Amino acid sequence: MKHVVITGANRGIGLELARHYQAEGWRVTGVCRETSVELEGYAAQLIEGIDVTREESLERLVAALQGQTIDLLINNAGVLKDDTLGTLDIASLRLQMEVNAFAPLLLCEALLPNLHAGSKIANITSRMGSIGDNDSGGRYGYRASKAAFNAFGRSLAIDLKERGIAVAQLHPGFVKTRMVNFGGLITTEESVAGLTERIAALNLENTGSFWHSNGEELPW
Repeated sequence: MKHVVITGANRGIGLELARHYQAEGWRVTGVCRETSVELEGYAAQLIEGIDVTREESLERLVAALQGQTIDLLINNAGVLKDDTLGTLDIASLRLQMEVNAFAPLLLCEALLPNLHAGSKIANITSRMGSIGDNDSGGRYGYRASKAAFNAFGRSLAIDLKERGIAVAQLHPGFVKTRMVNFGGLITTEESVAGLTERIAALNLENTGSFWHSNGEELPW
């Protein structure tokens, strides 16, 4: 049975990913700060109380997964703040960088012993991290953190290719989740249908790509 580990799995896109892979016959490990009744129905293993920015949480997560092979690691946990000129706050900028960029990079490194040739890493990023695609400004912390995450993902793809591990940066679309006050354009089901197609198509030939869930390749 294939094993997927999903961070931020208790709601939104993460929860729908857990539902999808459980329905496909995968063993799902859900990682979150606070669990949900829905996630408990999908996850064979639940690791809660995890703050991805704290070293002790990372150590506890690694210990809980010790000896387990991971076929797919989905870095989905994230945070969005509406930083605009005149409202910039260093704590907000720092938090977004830590959650959206530093934490998933450190998690990938920590879980390398669990990955194998043929494993995949799917980083749920955002097209807002694309410098070439930025035509509306604002959201300084979120854009910068996702741009950093994209840079990390690209380097991971290069460094892990010789180990047979493929990596993708995936934009889920503008999804109706709590993060955007449910003001998105597509449902979590529609987003995850596309994301899982991109993950299935991920291989060592296209590793390091930056994809929209609809299949469009995005500019850096």
